[in-house]
Amino acid sequence: MIVCIAEKPSVGRDIARILGANVAHDGYMEGNGYQVTWTFGHLCTLKEPQDYTPWWKQWSLDDLPMIPQRFGIKLINNDGYEKQFHTIERLMQAAEGIVNCGDAGQEGELIQRWVMQRAQAKCPVKRLWISSMTDEAIKEGFANLKSQDEYQSLYEAGLCRAIGDWLLGMNATRLYTLKYRQAQSQVLSIGRVQTPTLAMIVNRQLEIQNFKPEQYWVLATVYRDTLFTLKQNDEEEGSTNSKGRITNEEEGRKAFDLIKDRDFEVTGVTKKVGNEAPPRLFDLTSLQVECNKKYSFSADETLKYIQSLYEKKFTTYPRVDTTFLSDDIYPKCPKILQGLVPYMPIIQPLMGTTLKKSKKVFDTSKVTDHHAIIPTGMNPANGDMTYNEKKVFDLIARRFIAVFYPDCKFSTTTVMGRVETEELNAQGKPKKGKVEFKATGKQILEQGWRDVFSWGHATKETSTDEEGNKKEEEKMLPDFKKGERGPHAPTLTEKWTQPPKPYTEATLLRAMETAGKNVTDEELRDALKENGIGRPSTRAAIIETLFKRNYIRKERKSLIATETGIQLIGLIRNELLKSAELTGQWEKKLREIEAHKYDAQQFIAELKQMVWQLVLQVKSDPYRPNAGQAAAAPPTAPAPPSTQT
Repeated sequence: MIVCIAEKPSVGRDIARILGANVAHDGYMEGNGYQVTWTFGHLCTLKEPQDYTPWWKQWSLDDLPMIPQRFGIKLINNDGYEKQFHTIERLMQAAEGIVNCGDAGQEGELIQRWVMQRAQAKCPVKRLWISSMTDEAIKEGFANLKSQDEYQSLYEAGLCRAIGDWLLGMNATRLYTLKYRQAQSQVLSIGRVQTPTLAMIVNRQLEIQNFKPEQYWVLATVYRDTLFTLKQNDEEEGSTNSKGRITNEEEGRKAFDLIKDRDFEVTGVTKKVGNEAPPRLFDLTSLQVECNKKYSFSADETLKYIQSLYEKKFTTYPRVDTTFLSDDIYPKCPKILQGLVPYMPIIQPLMGTTLKKSKKVFDTSKVTDHHAIIPTGMNPANGDMTYNEKKVFDLIARRFIAVFYPDCKFSTTTVMGRVETEELNAQGKPKKGKVEFKATGKQILEQGWRDVFSWGHATKETSTDEEGNKKEEEKMLPDFKKGERGPHAPTLTEKWTQPPKPYTEATLLRAMETAGKNVTDEELRDALKENGIGRPSTRAAIIETLFKRNYIRKERKSLIATETGIQLIGLIRNELLKSAELTGQWEKKLREIEAHKYDAQQFIAELKQMVWQLVLQVKSDPYRPNAGQAAAAPPTAPAPPSTQT
């Protein structure tokens, strides 16, 4: 018998149906030479400290750092899990071969490898590697099974991630709890990704709290019902209007008085035609960002919706960090489009034509394990989607359709104007001058891909920024002529500088993706992803963990650090624990392990050395020293870190 092991019962039953294994047993399906079984996600985990030595059951500074000579795994303590594992173990030990049908990603590889190790499977293992759960994809995947050896580096990267999280999480949590806690039952939870993520929120909050607003004045004028703002003077760095602002009220009022009774003159009109490419396809993070700003879905909710859509065969594998498709997907696109029956009014213009193939969409070199999230081509009208799943699917479907549409063509008009002034100099002689203004407007010449998002009264694709704020649309301008003049209505408005905004889940996800750097350019963002903290599949869980541990709370869309969260970050003097950039460097090494560019053993050795140094540093801190004191493990002690902590 060939034993196939999937990650969930529903996935296992789909695979069994395709393979003809139609006889149901307790915990598996059988038939046609196959036995198809499944896990329930993680069945195994790394051993807890007390599993290595009973001394580590007690929480004591003297026992830190805890570094096992060899890490081991164990079954998660759950009767249902244990029963299913024994079924898997019995099947595997009698199997002629095994097919690993786990999710095609780092965590899926780790889940199944641990189960096979625990079951002491000895037979050859093949890997099913697919990007969607459609019948066609499953059949194609089984026709092209891979050797498990091809995914050894993927497993090593996942194992290093789990061990790294254990080493840092277990040791640092006990270390900081025993050294700095304020109450006997208090646990100060530290995590490799969790702590720098919390630090970003806390630092932003402190920046807001310590912000000192500065007063400034804006000089503007209205001419022919068009608002002209003071022209930014790039050539005079540090001048009063170098940022289009006036920082001295007296100077502002003087300028206002000089122009208020004089004509406004148009000094130049320029028009520039430009193209705007369709929005990129979604990776998981950009989908979570979009769902948060448009529908206020949390990152965790979006992940659940898109995972469900994947398992229901409507969309491709979701836990991806690329917005590109490989070139071999292009020939399949007409069939995918034909399956999106409810969207036929906006697909029809593409039918019978050669679909556009942009390098911004199709680039095999930008795809590693999986491509961007797209529809599978299964008719969404024929399946069972929840209301919120339909919203998520709609975003994905429209993005996919839009990439085959022409670019949007627009014209940008810039109008320059001035008011000539005259004042007396120190000698009492007239001195001529000028105050320059500028207005811009945008006109859509050809809608192009924008038609996809306006069809069916959908929310406009570019109506909000990533913080969910409505964008100001550039207005159409009247037909101005160079040299025309006339009266105008100047204004001098008092304003104050504004503090940075608190993180939302959308902006926090972007900050995690770019290791805290504020980046809006998509190409630069792609370059920084290599150093991002966490993986696309784990960032939602990190944010949820911060909520559960009462380190952050939500006010409307804003993420606010609690007093507990602020105090914890204040206690951590080791920059490595709370720096998004340094944690991003660890993430880069994990990606390099996966790509055969970094040695897994070296990564673990570096982490062990870091943990040793951390323990020595905190123990020697004179603040509230209590080294040598032992304490029973608090009743609220956290569970061992998973690969998501």
